Amino acid sequence: MKMRINAKGLSFRELNQRIREVAANGADEIELVNVNGQRYIGSGVDQNPIIKIYGTPGNDLGAFMGSSKILVYGDCEDGVGNTMSNGEIMVYGSAGDIVGYSMRGGKIYIKGNAGYRVGIHLKASRERSPVIVIGGSVRDFLGEYMAGGTIVVLGFGVNNGEIVGNFVGTGIHGGKVYVRGKVQKDKIGLDAVIAPMRDEDWVELKRILIDYCKAFNLRLRSLPKTKFTKIVPTSSRPYGKTYALE
Repeated sequence: MKMRINAKGLSFRELNQRIREVAANGADEIELVNVNGQRYIGSGVDQNPIIKIYGTPGNDLGAFMGSSKILVYGDCEDGVGNTMSNGEIMVYGSAGDIVGYSMRGGKIYIKGNAGYRVGIHLKASRERSPVIVIGGSVRDFLGEYMAGGTIVVLGFGVNNGEIVGNFVGTGIHGGKVYVRGKVQKDKIGLDAVIAPMRDEDWVELKRILIDYCKAFNLRLRSLPKTKFTKIVPTSSRPYGKTYALE
């Protein structure tokens, strides 16, 4: 069952209450129109509807999300996928800061650019490994304190500028970051290092990009093995000596 909600004039509480009500009544696809900055869309929805958003959702889109699917036909503000544990968020525009903050599972695909601290505190477990793909560029502190999962930055549309900002992987102690193109060593943060691409990396990367291109109806071209930089942690316990007793 498909339902349509006009978000014009609704507070974020009113809008989210309406979403929960129609989901509880059996809606498996919810279309939101005239969205204008309402926060927490998709949070607290126990069912698994597809939520299609037309407009600009506010902070913490899909926060704590379980297994829903959210498609945004526009831009997003900060905190997309905050602490989400599963599900999918697809953004056809750009996103703000802290995309995937403490994300524990699921996928976030951004077609455009993203801001600062993408993937901060990204985590993984035996059951789940989160994935973030940014189609354009990102700002400083990509993958900061990252503990698991995978981040991919493709840099599409970046002609005269940097694909990533400074301090990439600062404090990283798990997971990996793939950046299309060359990343200068002075952009790498403490506890991170550039590592050679291996066969298993190309297998993982191709699988992720096939899914990403399918989501946005893009054509996947060949991936030359010289055009990606892999960034990984130097240690799984970078601050172990700081807190350990001598």
